[in-house]
Amino acid sequence: MFQSKQNASQSSKKEPWLATSLKPENFVPGLLIGFLLGLFLDLSSARRSGFKGKSSPIAGKQRSLASDNGGEELKMVLVVRQDLRMGAGKIASQCAHAATGMYAELLQSHRFLLRRWEQCGQAKIVLTCKNQQEMNKLKEAADRCGLPTFIVADAGRTEVKAGSRTVLAIGPGKKADIDSVTGKLRLM
Repeated sequence: MFQSKQNASQSSKKEPWLATSLKPENFVPGLLIGFLLGLFLDLSSARRSGFKGKSSPIAGKQRSLASDNGGEELKMVLVVRQDLRMGAGKIASQCAHAATGMYAELLQSHRFLLRRWEQCGQAKIVLTCKNQQEMNKLKEAADRCGLPTFIVADAGRTEVKAGSRTVLAIGPGKKADIDSVTGKLRLM
């Protein structure tokens, strides 16, 4: 009888650890625990500091945008160049590129800002500027204010030549800060 217990324990020791780990009775609880732990860590780090450990020239300003907005609304502005004379469909496409491009960049570096903007309804306003020079000045002014910016450079497959800068996205940021940069522009 003693030998049969010993043989049984030896046979269980021969089973590889990976096979044991992937059994449903071990795998599913481990997956659930890992998911919950990851969710907890992500949420707790966002509550503590929002952007801790991220370094960028605009991190300090965005930290105040996200954590200290005091109920003030956040918005994004999309500035379209008039001199390119793009059609409505092209403008819509370029604005979509600008919004999703900005979102993708901030998703990597400033998730807390995106969450606050989402809670405010993801407001997006489309404005116009005269030409590339005015767009460049707006970008510089937004950068000085610490607002995030993203410029769309067209691929040149349809209406405009390749490399043309079509739309400037500014924000998300405090409405007052964005208005200080774009407040004199006309609605699209």
